[in-house]
Amino acid sequence: MSASTLAPKKHAPVRPARLVLHLFLAGASLAWLTPLLWAVYAALRPYGETSEKGYVSWPDTLSLDNFKNAFQQSDMTHYFVNTLVIAVPAVLLTLLLSSMVAFYVSRFDFRLNVFLLLVFTAGNLLPQQVIITPLYRMYLLVDLPGITASGKLYDSALGLVLIHVAFQSGFCAFVLSNYMRSLPHELTEAALVDGASVWRMYWQITLPLCKPAMAALGTLLSIWIYNDFFWAIVLISTGENMPITSALNNLSGQYFTDPNLVAAGALLTAIPTLIVYFALQRQFVSGLTLGANKG
Repeated sequence: MSASTLAPKKHAPVRPARLVLHLFLAGASLAWLTPLLWAVYAALRPYGETSEKGYVSWPDTLSLDNFKNAFQQSDMTHYFVNTLVIAVPAVLLTLLLSSMVAFYVSRFDFRLNVFLLLVFTAGNLLPQQVIITPLYRMYLLVDLPGITASGKLYDSALGLVLIHVAFQSGFCAFVLSNYMRSLPHELTEAALVDGASVWRMYWQITLPLCKPAMAALGTLLSIWIYNDFFWAIVLISTGENMPITSALNNLSGQYFTDPNLVAAGALLTAIPTLIVYFALQRQFVSGLTLGANKG
């Protein structure tokens, strides 16, 4: 064994720029986590102790009573079911319809394919508040007797599903079309030579290859639609029909609101989104990093 092998390895000196970068990233991470940690701390303390000592004080009692009370008082199970009724069909329909559009504009050459994709993408650039008045009037005028409990598109889960599909399809079509353009055209050309129909080229050949991108978009859509508050407030009038984000309103009284109880309720409503993200974390990261090493 040579002397060079036994000699200790010399570590490269830490550059000041790299040290500053790590300090900045650590500070940004801490600043990002501070509100979440503060909400957890407040949710674990009784309001009486907080009102007496203030929020910046050492706790005497830490318990899960606020979480239990928030879950029971807000009737969270009922609102969670309402959210599933809205989110699951909205995510599936958005992925299905946007993948159809992406397949058509990316695998077929025609004069207006780019323009069609721009029309779908431009819908995401329009602020939601701009169209709320005509959309609200339209929802009141559309009658759906026997289909929705209200008899109209307004104040129904179907109305929320449709508006989420309309607003999210543009972004998904844009992402999926870019991903489908990276797939070899020889696959669909060979299928076309073998006599495969357009539907078979889409459903059995192209769509299975888009699973990473579909998983990444499905994760984003699930979180976005689950956390929606604006459309639920505008297009739903019956409290029992609202999604889970509105369940926090049940924790606010007319003359008094327990902020510790609200913090516990907010943390409970965030649990399903964390479950979705961690369950699809690998597919989500792989979908976002597709094509990072190409070129």
